[in-house]
Amino acid sequence: MENQENNKFLGEEKISKLLFKFSIPCILSLLISSLYNIVDQIFIGNSTLGYLGNAATGVVYPITIIAVAFAWCFGDGAAAYLSLCQGRNDTKNAHKSIGNSLLVTFIISIIFLILGFIFKDQLLYLFGASNKSINLARDYYQIILAAIPIYMLGNSMNAVIRADGSPTFSMATMMVGAITNIILDPMFIFGLNWGIKGAAYATIIGQIASLIISIIYYTRTKTFKLCKDSFIINFNVFKNVIKLGVSTFITQMSIVVISLVCNIMLAKYGAQSKYGADIPIAVIGIAMKVFSIVINIIVGIILGAQPILGYNYGAKNINRVKETFKKVVISSIIVGIVSTIIFELCPNVIISVFGSNEKLYMEFAVLTFRLFLMLVTLTCLIKMCSIFFQAVGEPLKSAIVSLARDIVFFVPLVIILPKYMGIKGILIAAPIADILGIVVTITLIVKFFKNIESVQDEEEDKVYLKNSKQGVIITIARTHGSQGKAIGEIVAKKLNIPYYYKEMTALAAKESGLDKEFVSNINKSQDILHDLYLTTSPVKYAIEAQDKIIKMIADKGSCVLVGRAADYVLKDNKNLVKIFIYAPMDYRVEKVMEMYNDTKTKARKNIEKSDKNRASYYEIISGLTWGKTENYDLCIDSSIGKEKTAEIICEYIKKIKK
Repeated sequence: MENQENNKFLGEEKISKLLFKFSIPCILSLLISSLYNIVDQIFIGNSTLGYLGNAATGVVYPITIIAVAFAWCFGDGAAAYLSLCQGRNDTKNAHKSIGNSLLVTFIISIIFLILGFIFKDQLLYLFGASNKSINLARDYYQIILAAIPIYMLGNSMNAVIRADGSPTFSMATMMVGAITNIILDPMFIFGLNWGIKGAAYATIIGQIASLIISIIYYTRTKTFKLCKDSFIINFNVFKNVIKLGVSTFITQMSIVVISLVCNIMLAKYGAQSKYGADIPIAVIGIAMKVFSIVINIIVGIILGAQPILGYNYGAKNINRVKETFKKVVISSIIVGIVSTIIFELCPNVIISVFGSNEKLYMEFAVLTFRLFLMLVTLTCLIKMCSIFFQAVGEPLKSAIVSLARDIVFFVPLVIILPKYMGIKGILIAAPIADILGIVVTITLIVKFFKNIESVQDEEEDKVYLKNSKQGVIITIARTHGSQGKAIGEIVAKKLNIPYYYKEMTALAAKESGLDKEFVSNINKSQDILHDLYLTTSPVKYAIEAQDKIIKMIADKGSCVLVGRAADYVLKDNKNLVKIFIYAPMDYRVEKVMEMYNDTKTKARKNIEKSDKNRASYYEIISGLTWGKTENYDLCIDSSIGKEKTAEIICEYIKKIKK
């Protein structure tokens, strides 16, 4: 009932109202996280350290991104796995995924710390430190690095707190850390005259404050409890954590690649210019962190729109998808244009916040804001569209949009253009990458909207629950090409009981308000893994509705159910008989070739892909291994023929009844 109300809310409520409700908390949370990256630079820039201090922090920044990439990978992965465990009432593995992720995060952080100290200078020079800034960079880096386990554990724990149903508490932990940093920065930098070390100490004390609050939360969690067993590595559980968190890791590491290449080029061509190596690195660091405020507003808006887009796309409410997309585009353009006006007309005002009035510094800063951020509106649209594609279940398009601008275009341009234009080439690389990136983005967006159905099916599916006699409930799981569907239908006819396959998805579609094709396809892609992390995900609604329908079917009496992890959904049913049908690969290839007119190679690939997706779906839904003999009452090789296989199953059922 609650899910139906949620569906109605997402499918019928005024879109502007929904956007406001979902986006504002996202924007606030992301802006708070931005404070950590900006506060130090403001106070350092206004101290005697000036732009050299900001150059030093700019050099260290990409190194901390590497650390947080691992932390978020394990944290987001554990958070997603926790959500899946909540959905299937799995208390056994939930705490293990979190304990394992925290343990591995800690181990990685120690390795990171040791290697970071061993290769300290090599890393700092690699990321753009000069002979002038190296001492400051070293002072800041050593303190930040010493606390890296605290930083990584805090970030990893925070994601789990959100998944545990406490997003406000999660935001509060970040806010406490940011406020602590803001208060201590002037005290340490100016009051105690600790300089750049003071900024570093203020940062890590803020991180410690956030971690302490997170630890306190972990003593009173809602859906899991940690114990000693939680920290014993379970590879089957942890591989799913990695699988769920890897996309976050890749995203963060792409930022590292961009920062690394950019800093190397700035140091090289800056040294050949009148600005020197340190001014460009300091200024670009500031520009990127100022821009992060803008981009976080955009990300907050589109993340708020995700559940609206996802649900209505799944329900084939295409007009609402278009309306939501249009409103998000307009919002992004407004934010982008306002930002561009500020960057173009009054860059001095922004730069002055970060201190240092040196003539060359100010000259390059003004140039950077006016050139490097010239087409920030396009950057906003590209980022927004990338997340839009995630929301509508198009991860490949999302990756193409994101990587095209940043990796495919920007990185090569940063390397090539300075050879002909000097330091200005690096600044020009950004708007050119924006133009090329938006061409790719618009192409994919136009193609997407052309391909989706603009008219919904109005024909009512004539499916209904069938009454049956009380008796055995037969669930059939099967490998692709083993003829499991046909065998299940024969068994149902022989036993004179109802048969359900497509009917389950049609009924689940009605129950959830989603399109039946969407419901049908949820077990055909591994992308559902991450979607299930979102409590407002249409995939989550679809699976909950599907489970409800399967239980309702079983309540009607004896029947045959094919697929949909029905054996797990009905695990508590006393009349349940679980069948798994398999066959040799050559036999299945032959059958697939007959059914779909595939070539032998294509048939084999389709079988492998289908089996992989079914296994993944089953494992995520149940936590069990698909096709493992001990999980079923009867496993049978169907290469003996579908009629013979059905006979054996019927004989088995008759023996059970006796």
